[in-house]
Amino acid sequence: MNLVKSFQNLKGDKAIWLIVFLLGIFSVLAVYSAAGSMAFKYRGGNTEYYLVQQAVFIILGFIVTYVCYNFHYMQYSKWAPRLLILTIPLLIWTIFFGTEINEARRWISIPWIDKTIQTSDIAKLALIIFVARILSQRQEMIKDFQQAFLPIIIPIAATCLLIVPADLSTAALLFLTCLLMMFIGRVSFKYILLLIVIGLVGMLSIWALGTLFPELIRVETWASRINDFLYTDGGLQIVHSKTAIASGGWLGVGPGESFQKNYLAYAYADFIFAIICEEYGLIGGLFILGLYLWLLIRCIGIVTRCPKAFGAILAIGLCLNLVIQAFLNIAVSVHLVPVTGLTLPLVSMGGTSILFTCISLGIILSVSRYVEEASFNKMELSDIEVRDANHL
Repeated sequence: MNLVKSFQNLKGDKAIWLIVFLLGIFSVLAVYSAAGSMAFKYRGGNTEYYLVQQAVFIILGFIVTYVCYNFHYMQYSKWAPRLLILTIPLLIWTIFFGTEINEARRWISIPWIDKTIQTSDIAKLALIIFVARILSQRQEMIKDFQQAFLPIIIPIAATCLLIVPADLSTAALLFLTCLLMMFIGRVSFKYILLLIVIGLVGMLSIWALGTLFPELIRVETWASRINDFLYTDGGLQIVHSKTAIASGGWLGVGPGESFQKNYLAYAYADFIFAIICEEYGLIGGLFILGLYLWLLIRCIGIVTRCPKAFGAILAIGLCLNLVIQAFLNIAVSVHLVPVTGLTLPLVSMGGTSILFTCISLGIILSVSRYVEEASFNKMELSDIEVRDANHL
């Protein structure tokens, strides 16, 4: 009863609160099962270790969501320039001195706690908030090249190009998110096309540099993944992933009963959707897909009701980044796109990545909270006007 009462007392879009809670529950259950082979390999069979770890991060994520939801969303506009300025040197440091994991240098180590942080997570958040800030501030001159387009294109190009060497998928996802935000923010279509051309030229330049500095830029990995997608059955990972999905049928083999988790690499991260489908069936997979679609629909509703441009663009930008990432992760599992390395937001095993996802969700909820309050105040004002008219 207390839990239900606390949920009812939350402000903002309660559907999004419910989505966050359901994804968190699914995350704990799926990771506990999918990380079983990892537990035997690294933890002497202590499968509860990853269960507790994931549960702790999910609970911390819920707390972070609540904290971010309590800030007025306009505060994030004030912090955006500082956060972006902090991000650029972090990305440069990561390229040259970052911690290398699975032949990729995407992380920096956090001293004393034996954990790493993926700097691109900070960059995504900083850039999306900054782009929303500029787009909202320059609405009256949004068609002007110097006043509106250049202040947006420079941080987008710089941030994405610094992410590309170690993480092409994240850079491409962030670039696409910014393009969609610019379209929603009424930037001239010819400028959007120009940014796409600049992005392609930048990508080709990075590819050329990668042939000279393969230790810094992972062009061989990119070429291998594209080749596997176009000319083979996708590689061993995709074969096991499709086998897992097919084995699940409609209702699945049951929680914890996955067989392919013992053979599928990164079953707890990149391919956790395949394990969900195997254990919970097509119905379970569609349920997860439905939650992300529901999140997108609810955020579109926030955009249509938000009285300020910054809140609308911010909410849809953060939402698109999460939902597109989820769709790409699922598309990889069923071999619709090449392997990307992108995880399933708030479901895959993670630490700081979960926290940054929850920050994004908390900011979206902050926008929805003040949209709700603005709507309520508008209704109150309308009622007062009606009463005054009747009185006269």
